[in-house]
Amino acid sequence: MAAGIAGLPQAPQSLAVGLSGGADSAMLALHAALYAARHAVTLHFFHVHHGLQPAADRWRDHVHDLAQRLRVPCHSLRVTVDVMRGDGMESAAREARYQAFAALARQAGVRHILLAHHRGDQAETVLLRLLRGTGPQGLAAMAPYFRRDDICYLRPWLDIDRDEILAQAEQYGRLSGWHPVLDPSNADDRYTRAAVRERLVPELDARWPAWRANLVRHARLSAETRQVLEEVAAADLAGLDLAADGASFSLVAWRRLSEPRQALALRHWLALLGCPMPTEGRLRDWMRQLRGLHALGHDRQMRVRHGDAWIRCVRGRVMLASAEPGENG
Repeated sequence: MAAGIAGLPQAPQSLAVGLSGGADSAMLALHAALYAARHAVTLHFFHVHHGLQPAADRWRDHVHDLAQRLRVPCHSLRVTVDVMRGDGMESAAREARYQAFAALARQAGVRHILLAHHRGDQAETVLLRLLRGTGPQGLAAMAPYFRRDDICYLRPWLDIDRDEILAQAEQYGRLSGWHPVLDPSNADDRYTRAAVRERLVPELDARWPAWRANLVRHARLSAETRQVLEEVAAADLAGLDLAADGASFSLVAWRRLSEPRQALALRHWLALLGCPMPTEGRLRDWMRQLRGLHALGHDRQMRVRHGDAWIRCVRGRVMLASAEPGENG
């Protein structure tokens, strides 16, 4: 780790590392321990016990052994992963992990958590999003830092090759006798990311050795593009006679925008109100309905359900309104 941490103007008073016991998080934990000692930072390790593998109890004990060696307090939390969730087990496990991190952070009084995602993870994320048809904003992939549940998560190793991490883990193992755990699910191609890693990555490595660096650069450029688009969307939305609470805007002003900027403004508006993003097809349907209304909304009232709310157009104002209990439309 460098003298500073990406996304922070100065070292926080306390810090945590998400520690699974694998090579990536273990080496990040080691570097964080050195960083914390140099900067007088209180450090914690957070381990989430998913219970999905027979060796999970041993992994937890192994993580606590590393924490004891580094003289850092380690907090573990057992979670239940809902494998029947529609988004699949990978998504369910990730959601359970973030919920556990939030609970552990409250317990330890920590507001910043380090995650060990590296350049290979970032490249795989870009590739997966390309395959899923993600738009240019989504291709920014993993951000160096982000906020969730009032916690700042940081990924200081997004520009670090995994080979460097594995070399450090091997060296640490020779010196200390502590070796990282191996999660068999990382090589189980029943899971999407593992399938990419096991089936596509070897071919990419053979034919395009620089593919990881190229995709990471693509993510960085996409992040810059996303920032510009967000600035354009914010300026456009501000010019739509936006209500003070942000809950409504002028239909006639929205219609003056070009179609791509209409879509950007709608997405930005929904994000501002904390709403989930609609699919592209759903968004296009809303735009078609909005363009088909009388400019002042006198002919009929548009009303479409979005999550737990309604998007409506009344008297020329596009607005978001909460759905009443039992209201189905």
